[in-house]
Amino acid sequence: MKKSILIGIAGGTGSGKTTVAKALSAQFGKSEVALLEQDSYYKDLVHLPFSDREKVNFDHPDAVDFEEMKIQLKSLLNGSPIDVPIYDYSTHTRSGESRKIGRHHIIILDGILVLLDPELRDMMDIKLYVETADDIRIIRRIKRDMKKRGRTFESIIHQYYTTVRPSHRQFVEPTKMYADIIIPEGGRNTVAIDLIRTKILSVLLGYKIGDKT
Repeated sequence: MKKSILIGIAGGTGSGKTTVAKALSAQFGKSEVALLEQDSYYKDLVHLPFSDREKVNFDHPDAVDFEEMKIQLKSLLNGSPIDVPIYDYSTHTRSGESRKIGRHHIIILDGILVLLDPELRDMMDIKLYVETADDIRIIRRIKRDMKKRGRTFESIIHQYYTTVRPSHRQFVEPTKMYADIIIPEGGRNTVAIDLIRTKILSVLLGYKIGDKT
């Protein structure tokens, strides 16, 4: 019997994926839901000089260790705890620390590329794609990167036009064809959140996942 269900939330940078994940988590409670981010599985670039790390396209699939992600998700879905790596955005390396996640009935994985890998998609019970206008997304990214990642306005804009925007069109946006539900405007779409909550409950019931499993 399956011990947990996996929900994948994809969408462009700044689309509101994390807001959707937190909204769904709030509906069920922290003890029921484990939140994972694709960003935790960026490949460790410690072997590269810092100047070379800054040139890496982190919106390209090659920047993500999908194999490690799938191994850990399989363990978590089978009820085994995992140690999720913690990524240091300022150095583009893994910090050496980790975050332990134990068994939860619902696992939510969010990230721009989580619907790209076929094997990963097959592991998901519900696949979501958050669709938000480009101008809103870039404004949100600018605010986030300046506030949380210490980047300059100029560097953010340069990165957006050289790597983020092209990668979105080539790799991210096409994955919405795999989504079960496309959510306009992310977590602010309360109707969509309520519908997804109902769907999650039906999947849980179908698997007969409860407190005694």
